[in-house]
Amino acid sequence: MEKQQKPLVSDIMWVEKYRPTRLDQVINQKEIVKGLENLLKKPNELPHLLFTGSAGVGKTTMAICLARQLLGENWKRDTLELNASDERGIKMVRERVKEFASIMKLSINQQADERPFKIIILDEADEMTSEAQTALRRIIEDSAKTTRFVFICNYLSHIIEPIQSRCVIFRFSKVSEDEVVEYLKNICKNEGVKVDDKALHKIYEQTNGDMRHSINILQAASASGNVSVQQVQNAIGISGRSKISEIIDLAIDSKFNDSRLKLLELLNVYGVSETDFLRYANEEIYKRDLENPYEVSTILAEYDYRLANGAHPEIQLAAFLAQLGRLNLKSRKK
Repeated sequence: MEKQQKPLVSDIMWVEKYRPTRLDQVINQKEIVKGLENLLKKPNELPHLLFTGSAGVGKTTMAICLARQLLGENWKRDTLELNASDERGIKMVRERVKEFASIMKLSINQQADERPFKIIILDEADEMTSEAQTALRRIIEDSAKTTRFVFICNYLSHIIEPIQSRCVIFRFSKVSEDEVVEYLKNICKNEGVKVDDKALHKIYEQTNGDMRHSINILQAASASGNVSVQQVQNAIGISGRSKISEIIDLAIDSKFNDSRLKLLELLNVYGVSETDFLRYANEEIYKRDLENPYEVSTILAEYDYRLANGAHPEIQLAAFLAQLGRLNLKSRKK
């Protein structure tokens, strides 16, 4: 009996199944696509690149499309893709980036698939420590003849100036509501899923232009073969992001232990990153009518800075929740 092959991730997850493989397949970001296609006309002169913009707008997809078109069928061989938020210290730079950048391709004869350089894609580069970024600067210079870097970040201000100055910077805009809805409609058509247009607009309302998050919600809502507003609301209700509101409410009510346990569940079970937690917490907090919003802003800024500088995420976020509880106790005493 033949052993059944495991289904590929790209066949299971729609976000991978419908990820563009060429620049001209990317919706929105037309000016960026045009700029990159112009650079590809002279591949030997391709500069280092820095993609910046909010989550889910196509930065990583664009970088992979670029690598595919530039390096051909064997692009994976000559491309190193790292998520800098997972390994953001100087050890990662020295061990993985430097090693990959320094290995020269040895070719006995000129093969058709040979390319002028390798590509290193550093996703969430703004999560790297300043020490690691400084170490990268030297590697960029030393490997200029063999390697091109593509830095991807949400916050350009978190990238040190010496790296910015060595890159061509592309700023990505949010995907519009019409474009998100149209793309989701096409997915539903391909998957044989019936969909209510109002449900697709509800998805956009929740994700605010984050295409990756939009596709994930659509897939979660389509389990029964059709997508309604109610099914979208149910899918949103079980998503990790929606639990942030509950965590914030518990913290503000000074229920620290409960809020901390749910925070750990969010980080470890639902896989929400520490920076995403702070970003969504910021949105949730300002939906509430707080007596001291200026103090909350100060606290948010402080813990965002601590995380950016490499402090232990779980400890810092737990301290952030404790601070919210202390603010609430102060307001009760007045």
